[in-house]
Amino acid sequence: MATPPPEPRPPVPRGRGPLGPGHEIHTLADFDAAVARPGSLAGHRIQSVDLTGRTFALLGAVTAEAVFLGCRMEPEAAAKVRADGALVFPPVPELPFDPYRARLYTPDELFEGIAGTGYESTPDFLAYTWFGRTRSDGDILSSMLRSLHDDAVSDALGELLDGARVVGVMGGHAMGRGTEAYAGAARLGRSLARAGLSVATGGGPGAMEAANLGAYLAPHEDAALPESLGFLARAPSFVPSVTEWARAAFAVRDLWPDGGESVGIPTWFYGHEPPNPFASHIAKYFANATREDGLLARSTAGIVFLPGAAGTVQEIFDNATPNYYASRTAPTPMVLVNRAHWSTRLPAWPLLRALAADRRMEARIALVDSIDEAPAALERLSA
Repeated sequence: MATPPPEPRPPVPRGRGPLGPGHEIHTLADFDAAVARPGSLAGHRIQSVDLTGRTFALLGAVTAEAVFLGCRMEPEAAAKVRADGALVFPPVPELPFDPYRARLYTPDELFEGIAGTGYESTPDFLAYTWFGRTRSDGDILSSMLRSLHDDAVSDALGELLDGARVVGVMGGHAMGRGTEAYAGAARLGRSLARAGLSVATGGGPGAMEAANLGAYLAPHEDAALPESLGFLARAPSFVPSVTEWARAAFAVRDLWPDGGESVGIPTWFYGHEPPNPFASHIAKYFANATREDGLLARSTAGIVFLPGAAGTVQEIFDNATPNYYASRTAPTPMVLVNRAHWSTRLPAWPLLRALAADRRMEARIALVDSIDEAPAALERLSA
């Protein structure tokens, strides 16, 4: 008999809200509420809101020291707020992404069009194409737009995860659907989510997708996972077809709607790795270094490192460095999975253990044989 589904978990915390520090306004409803208050829009940051229908309100609002980021306005309203001393960053035409966006991406947003014309027509692919065309063109506008976008994504990610207990799951993109390793990573994501933790991954295929899949299926009965794994195995990799790989994932989401929340933090820097559709919130970056640092720094409840290659090795020591120098409030628990992989094939564990000797981080690292041992090891290190 299948184990009954767990009690519903609280959603990933939403952080400071739209009118927290900096008085950010993300929606028309927030705008209307602010306009109705004394002082109106003074000092607010209005982020990527279409205000073409709010000309009358803008003409009567106090907008001194306000900042409008990518907000569409009628010329009369734009002239008025500039005259008040507001700073206006206009929308950028014909750009395949919004550099001022106020929220993280969703799978449906990035993969829009996948069911019809395929991956090559999706916003994700179009943004990657733009990046490939401009990343080395030496144009300061292109680099500025990428920086604005990535900073906006970081801001949204911070608001989403403020106060959350986040566990990072790292691992290689080559882990194929239909393998026992993939199934184990999915069980890990499900166990962590059911324990009330927020799962965060690099947001790509392989081990990253598996952990997000497990978190997505956490609210459902246990039988949902093996059924989903069997369905996904029909499209084991995003090579040669991202379209078929992504369509299989969306079919699983249709079979099991209302899944649990988790975070994926991928990058367009590795354009051959599409984001996976099981992360409910996707923080996608142009700059991989910004993405890596944000993912590791926000994994405050620990990180599980599954077998991987160069990228995962880099993540191990990117995380070990602040632990070694005690630059955070406390060392982050680190669990490496698969003794043979991390001791012999890619011997990161001996070096990590040598670095940790006689330091605070020594009590916060562990090496386990199997993926099913990882949750207990993480809990032990956290204690």
